[in-house]
Amino acid sequence: MPLSKRQNHCLLIPSLTLTATEIFHLIKQLRPKFVLIFALFIFSPFIAGCEFFNGPQPPAARLQNAKDALERAANSGSIRYAEEAYREAERLVQSGWMEMARQKGRISVFRNYHKADSLLRRAEAIAEHGLRKTQDSLNTLDVKVWKEIRDYENELHTWRDALDGSLIIFVAERVWSDAELHLHTARQLAKVEEFHEAERSVYRGRNSLARLGTIIAQRAEDEAAHLKKWRRWVDDVVEQSRLEQTYAIVVDKVAHKTYLIKDGRIAHTYSAELGYNSARPKLFAGDGATPEGVYKITKVKIGNTKFYKALLLNYPNEADKWQFVENKRKGIISRGSGIGKLIEIHGDGGNGSDWTDGCVALSNEDMDHLVRFAPVDTPVVIVRRYDGVSLR
Repeated sequence: MPLSKRQNHCLLIPSLTLTATEIFHLIKQLRPKFVLIFALFIFSPFIAGCEFFNGPQPPAARLQNAKDALERAANSGSIRYAEEAYREAERLVQSGWMEMARQKGRISVFRNYHKADSLLRRAEAIAEHGLRKTQDSLNTLDVKVWKEIRDYENELHTWRDALDGSLIIFVAERVWSDAELHLHTARQLAKVEEFHEAERSVYRGRNSLARLGTIIAQRAEDEAAHLKKWRRWVDDVVEQSRLEQTYAIVVDKVAHKTYLIKDGRIAHTYSAELGYNSARPKLFAGDGATPEGVYKITKVKIGNTKFYKALLLNYPNEADKWQFVENKRKGIISRGSGIGKLIEIHGDGGNGSDWTDGCVALSNEDMDHLVRFAPVDTPVVIVRRYDGVSLR
């Protein structure tokens, strides 16, 4: 008996119309193992085209949550501080995403998003774990690095005090400035939570301080090697003053003092300011160093002088000239350098810092006092450091 019009409509296949009897005879002729495949082939267009059958839905919201968690972890710094967790979460997001795509490619009735959902749940959980781990690491580093910065700052100030208590050493000042710059850099990096870079900056700064220690130690060794000579210069001029009942002048560069000696004893003490490169003996014109040696006053300037009043010294003396030639021969100074001149004890001092081109500066009041007792030929000894008993 032919099918009704309604039944025929539901069994229409492109380019082919079968009655129920024809379908029955066709299925009987097929082998059993092909029956299921044939049925799926016949009815799949019908199943796919029926709007009432949608099948399971992909976990799109779960995917978005996992992506958001991964982004939060990345923004928090997990790539640096919890990389293993971040990379695992990243891998799981990709795997879950691919599993969703694979299921979408299947016939809706056979889709199963349980695996994709599980992968994405794990991805979100691991990303959140990485974020928490990162925050814990940052909190720990925050405390640790700022403590290192404070400790380093204290070290830097200790070295500054040591430098301020000694003569100016150009090389040491440059190294200290470099160390101070590393402190500033470390602070700025720590403020933006770049803690590892801040630690590296502190490390580099401490290397600079180690270099500074070496420079100062070498300077101390050099001073120790010359201390006996300086002591002899001072003791000799003090003894001469005692024997001849005359005046003499002694300048101790490290102490920043100028002593007026009368009859072998200290009659007066003045604060002294020196050349801006005061830690070394004078080598050549323009080096900013105050010379070290035994000199005498060659002229007393009351007027017609650049700095208030002045006592002109006989620099360079014969010892200075010989040393200058030796330094050129050894390559310590360039062949085009000059030896310098016009070294004085003069006024306009009292600023509390070394600033002259190599002279010794006193306050104007102290110069008024000193010139009364320092005529031409008064001996003047300038030493870098004195530790003997003659000036006690």
